[in-house]
Amino acid sequence: MNILVVGSGGREHALVWKLAQSQHQPRIFAAPGNPGMRLSSLTTGERPLATLVPIAADDIEGLLAFAREQHIDLTIVGPEAPLMLGIADRFRSAGMRVFGPQRAAAQLEGSKAFAKEVMKRAGIPTARHATFSDVAAARTYVEQQGAPIVIKADGLAAGKGVTVAKTVLEALRAPEEMMERRIFGEAGDRVVIEEFLAGDELSVMALVAGDSYQLLLPSQDHKQVFDGDLGPNTGGMGAFAPVPWVDGPLIEAIRAHIFAPLLKELARSSLDYRGVLYAGLMITREGPKVIEFNARFGDPETQVVLPLLRSDLVDLCLAVADGSLDRVSLINDPGAAVSVVLASEGYPGNYITGHPITCPATLPAETFVFHAGTREVEGQLATGGGRVLNVVGLGPDLESARRRAYAAAERINFSGKHYRHDIGRRPRSIGDMRL
Repeated sequence: MNILVVGSGGREHALVWKLAQSQHQPRIFAAPGNPGMRLSSLTTGERPLATLVPIAADDIEGLLAFAREQHIDLTIVGPEAPLMLGIADRFRSAGMRVFGPQRAAAQLEGSKAFAKEVMKRAGIPTARHATFSDVAAARTYVEQQGAPIVIKADGLAAGKGVTVAKTVLEALRAPEEMMERRIFGEAGDRVVIEEFLAGDELSVMALVAGDSYQLLLPSQDHKQVFDGDLGPNTGGMGAFAPVPWVDGPLIEAIRAHIFAPLLKELARSSLDYRGVLYAGLMITREGPKVIEFNARFGDPETQVVLPLLRSDLVDLCLAVADGSLDRVSLINDPGAAVSVVLASEGYPGNYITGHPITCPATLPAETFVFHAGTREVEGQLATGGGRVLNVVGLGPDLESARRRAYAAAERINFSGKHYRHDIGRRPRSIGDMRL
């Protein structure tokens, strides 16, 4: 079996790593991939996991031509950008099997205003909101609502297009930065302004094939750049799974109030969803409410969810692509996983890349590394992005997984290395809730 994974980050490295463990023993290609997928050191195995293909993730026609030439049996799309460009539509129209939703369905992530309209029609609980394409109108709304308040760029902004404003002054600046200074480009042509939701964040991903779905293990992300959830939002500074306070009644509430009505609404709208549906949730005293939907695997949540997945990922992805998800089982292993992101100094703002990365020959047991933003410079592994490496620790419980992840993180070095020291230790803020 030949499998093509589209993308180049830590999420895609985790996907390649898990796919390589399949009983099908697939031949894996990654476009464009990253050095960790084929290096024999500072990686997740003793042998290369994939053949790297120098085709950009947004080169849809180039990817399709390669898939035809190499007789690819399944293409798995990692990042959101190619989904918004219609890669799933193009591949399916060419008779190629692909894991990822059609472009119209991927608008759940591509446009926050679109997602809000879908949630309204489906009756899904979410924050009160308003959408603006005019800065003056947005500022007036902020003054009327007060703070704290949340301002989001409507389009794709690599997970960084959100300002959680604690003061009115901060909230007034956000629409100007997004719409006039265009710090997120076209993504900020419109903004969605939402009420601030108090509670505990939770990430829940589901494999979806039409009206059939199966939930992956819930996890929790740490988005702010500094300890204690301080500083600007990033693409994610670490994650852990499972989340100790998530129980059966909460999962059933998430199924009943979020996933079931959403899939019913997508079907009513004739939207063919075959891929991962990510729900970023706030667990409030009133129950779970949706912060955002993503149309792909979360990053860095995937890096802790997949190591705890016992089921064969190839079988699951094939079932999603073929619409037969109800015929396979999704089983998780016991234990816990913690991922710590090693980032470049200055991230998520300006940062310098090209710093050499050094690591001991062996890392502590039950730890491994996914490459998120690395490159090779004259044969030396070097930093190549804001989020550089995902260091993952496994253990029978959350604390042992944390210890292993941080023990490994401390032994990997590059100039300006920055990471949070409190991944997996966020205290719960909301107790009783109405479900």
